[in-house]
Amino acid sequence: MFFGKATLVGCFLWPLLMQAQPDSSAGPIHLAPVLVRGVAPERFMAGLYVQRTDSALLSTYRFQSLADLLTLQAPVQFKSYGPGQLTTIGLRGTSANHTAVLWNGLNINQPTLGQTDFSTIPAGGFDQVLLQYGSAASCVGTDAVGGSILLGNNPNFQKNGLSATLGQRLAPFGSYQTQAGLRYTTRLGHGWQLATRTHLYGGQYQQRPTYREIQGYPVEVSETTQKGLMQDIYVCDTLGRQLSVNTWLSDNTLTLSPDDAVSREITRTQAYRFLATYTAGALLLRAGFVRDGLDYGKGFDFENNPSRSLTDRFSGRVEHEFDYQFGPNNRRLFLRLGVELVHYRAAVDGYRDELLHENRADVFALFRYQHNDRLTVGLNIRQAFVTRFDPPITPSLGVDYRLVNKPGWQLDGRANVSRSYRVPTLNERYWLRLGNPDIQPENGFAQEMGLTWRRITTPTGLAATVTANAFSNRVRNWTYWNPDQGYRVENLQQVLAQGLEVQGRLGWQTGGWRLGAFGQYAYTHSVQERVYDPSALDVVGKQLIYLPLHTASGTVFVDYRGNRLSLLWQVTDRRPYTFDDSKYLPAYQTVGLLAETTVRLGPWRGRLVGQFDNAFNALILTVKRNAVPGQTGAITLLVTLN
Repeated sequence: MFFGKATLVGCFLWPLLMQAQPDSSAGPIHLAPVLVRGVAPERFMAGLYVQRTDSALLSTYRFQSLADLLTLQAPVQFKSYGPGQLTTIGLRGTSANHTAVLWNGLNINQPTLGQTDFSTIPAGGFDQVLLQYGSAASCVGTDAVGGSILLGNNPNFQKNGLSATLGQRLAPFGSYQTQAGLRYTTRLGHGWQLATRTHLYGGQYQQRPTYREIQGYPVEVSETTQKGLMQDIYVCDTLGRQLSVNTWLSDNTLTLSPDDAVSREITRTQAYRFLATYTAGALLLRAGFVRDGLDYGKGFDFENNPSRSLTDRFSGRVEHEFDYQFGPNNRRLFLRLGVELVHYRAAVDGYRDELLHENRADVFALFRYQHNDRLTVGLNIRQAFVTRFDPPITPSLGVDYRLVNKPGWQLDGRANVSRSYRVPTLNERYWLRLGNPDIQPENGFAQEMGLTWRRITTPTGLAATVTANAFSNRVRNWTYWNPDQGYRVENLQQVLAQGLEVQGRLGWQTGGWRLGAFGQYAYTHSVQERVYDPSALDVVGKQLIYLPLHTASGTVFVDYRGNRLSLLWQVTDRRPYTFDDSKYLPAYQTVGLLAETTVRLGPWRGRLVGQFDNAFNALILTVKRNAVPGQTGAITLLVTLN
């Protein structure tokens, strides 16, 4: 039945994708590789707020995890079990299962868990990191209920030659991280160019302080080993045809209580990700393969008989974009049609079947209407098909409008309404005894409005940006593992997440001096509105566990000819860890310092960074209510040869 529907849709769209020709008046837009190089959908996210991370801070934090970077860049909530341990994201009051993580357009959330461990993602592995806030299921697909993280790599065909990087980061307790990279671009003749990128990373996070508690809370001893390889190859010609092959291999091992051979716990996760993409004008073809492996065991069980989980994902995607230009003011309509087919194969010790197969398909149509340089309207729709499951259709409507366009400053407004869905994870449906194959589908309705004010200046002088967003996201049949029922999967009848986000950026430059500041605040109220179980009425209206009402952070820096000093500040409100909000983890705030300078070693140019975190030794409790070690420091050296 599944493939019957998918084949019917494919047969309908394939002739359209292969035979239809765009309006010839669109001209060179179909030859620009940037339009179809990847499948990043942000061009069609009208009315949604999409934030690009600061490139300078991305470079500084390249040896740390993506969670460390995003904590300073965005009003997001991370739930961490400790340094180097499982770290999951929550966007706008949602859970870790409600954020899609896309790597060059491919969703890399684990199909068994439905989430991504951000402690295993190196911040320096990507050329760009975008945060998309709010429901975007019509553009992205499943999981994008609270938002999505868009990770991408881009070739630089304009810069021929070879560049190499080598870096080391040293931290307390024997922790270290190492990275090495190569980029090479050259002309192949007959209008073709080649660009390659190789990124190697590895290291250890050691949590072995001499003390075993902070203010009466235990400090957990742990050891995390990480290593990985990213390889990107791009071949492009002057006609806009491009072939790219992206590879990402990672291997991570976490050991709790490593010095106790009997009681230690070991978790090993491995991921093999391969992606091949071909674009020709406005046509895109993509094939992908992802293997996620997880082994877990205690004591000697890990060596002798670990619990194993292995999932394979095979995907194929076809897209075609049309560009129509009409009217006296060169109004433009962009239409992108696409189909994606995915096959899952899972072998998990805890499932009812030894080998599980599942098929999925997505059919989508994305519209972007550019009325003029002030008004953009987006209308998108997506329908997913899943074996033994029936996801809802998900439309969205968004508007971007420039309210004021004065010399020196601008005011932009945006609004969006959309439906969302999330396909339950394989664990939620197929786990023996605790899983529920009849779990009800999640579906949501989200609304948001926002304003962005910009002061535009000359290259020297004052520049400022202020962004404010208000949102409301109602999700029905929210899925969770109920501890009161032995952690059996159940549905929360209805959850409402709503709040306000404010971000501001200020910069000033004169001569060799640069001064800047970046700050953000978020109020997030996420509660159960309705419950299926009458005995659970006492949790109605209570904040969901581990979600703070208030978060804020700020960065201030002064830079003189490449020598920079930064002050980092972060505050997190108290977080409930019981469903009736009777018990809380305490609020905390941290202050950190960054000192950076440029060094030269012959033909090598280097960047030396000194980092001092949690300067006032604040008490930070994780999800397990273990204390995170206090004051820590690190030193990093990255050298580059062009």
